[in-house]
Amino acid sequence: MSKRLSRREMLRNTSLAGVGVWASGRLGLGQGKSPNEKLNIAVVGCGGRGAGNLRGVASQNIVALCDADYRRAAGAFKKYPKVKRFDDYRKMLDEIHRQIDAVVVSTPDHHHAPASMMAMKLGKHVYCEKPLTRTVHEARTMAQTAAKQKVATQMGTQYNSSEGYRRAVETIQSGAIGPVREVHCWTDRAEGWWPQGIGRPADTPPVPEGLNWDVWLGPSPNRPYNPAYVPRNWRGWCDFGTGAMGDMACHICNVVFWALKLGSPASAEAVFSPDDADTLNETFPKWCIITYEFPAREDMPPVKFVWYDGKKKPPAEVSGGIDLGSNGSLFVGKKGKALVSCGGGPALFPKKEFADYKPPEPWLPRRPEIHKDWIHACKTGELAGCHFGYSGPMTEALLVGNVALLAGRKIQWDAANMKATNCPEAEQFVKPPYRTGWTL
Repeated sequence: MSKRLSRREMLRNTSLAGVGVWASGRLGLGQGKSPNEKLNIAVVGCGGRGAGNLRGVASQNIVALCDADYRRAAGAFKKYPKVKRFDDYRKMLDEIHRQIDAVVVSTPDHHHAPASMMAMKLGKHVYCEKPLTRTVHEARTMAQTAAKQKVATQMGTQYNSSEGYRRAVETIQSGAIGPVREVHCWTDRAEGWWPQGIGRPADTPPVPEGLNWDVWLGPSPNRPYNPAYVPRNWRGWCDFGTGAMGDMACHICNVVFWALKLGSPASAEAVFSPDDADTLNETFPKWCIITYEFPAREDMPPVKFVWYDGKKKPPAEVSGGIDLGSNGSLFVGKKGKALVSCGGGPALFPKKEFADYKPPEPWLPRRPEIHKDWIHACKTGELAGCHFGYSGPMTEALLVGNVALLAGRKIQWDAANMKATNCPEAEQFVKPPYRTGWTL
């Protein structure tokens, strides 16, 4: 048995319990693997980020490769020529689930939940890329299922293992800048990374050889193939991705949820590029600013949390002339400000006032690289750093902002019932229906 968790580690593991599920200090091993025995891993989504995740788990036995687009999977197929290949993870798990201990999911966002849920229900450990899910309902269901099945899970946000974020959390929670009532997070995406603020293409070219378009569509509504969606630009389309929020918020805002013990927002309101009003709900806008209000937690005051994307940033009266960089977070405390770059450590302002600042002694548990952390969790039953009991509620809370954006109005959020109490039409964005043949 592992040693008993410290109170601080338990708080970290359960800081979002009001939104999701309480996570105990150990999991059921399920597969009965010894620490020295290799896991049998199936990889769903083998190109792009999937190729990086495949490298991350290459120390284990790769027993299956699955991708709806064999063109994108060509490199993985070449590297593992004898490994079984599939274009549909439903078939893969139906046919060979007894040969699989764990599954890595690196698909577009709309497949994260269906693939992960099917694997977890079969007792498989799951590593899922960020954002954990495309919708609020999926995030809640993923966290609950992981807890019920007692499987080892990890969301793929590598900065959760970084020393910089740990130092930032320790600095904020030690009171260095005083109580924090305001925090701002920003990213340079999507502008220049993938298109947003565009309408659906009218042309219907033939589906290229090697792409199973019906499977690629998965649970999303049927539409003709177009290269505007595949292989990379799906991020900007509302049926497939979650925009800049999904691409970067789970990286950037992780340190905020962690340091401030954020749970569920009480409200969310979005403003966005006005030229994109006609294309909203097809694609996300070129930029948006989402303001959340979080209630008080434990000994921490209420927080206004503002998200900026498309190269928008906090105004000068907030930044105070600080060079913010392209991606990061700014904590505004009673005694000062803390700037945290994406994955980096804290810089405290005003600099003169913190010239002699001595950081607290480290007290958070240090983690190995994120894939190694998950593999260790699979074999030992210890919680990985970004397990679904933590990352599920964080993803859920962030996606409430996308609900407000797509609904087009400020929403008052009832987390217990996953409803916008003042906006019943928001339900379609909280829990959109799945296409026939696809389920959670």
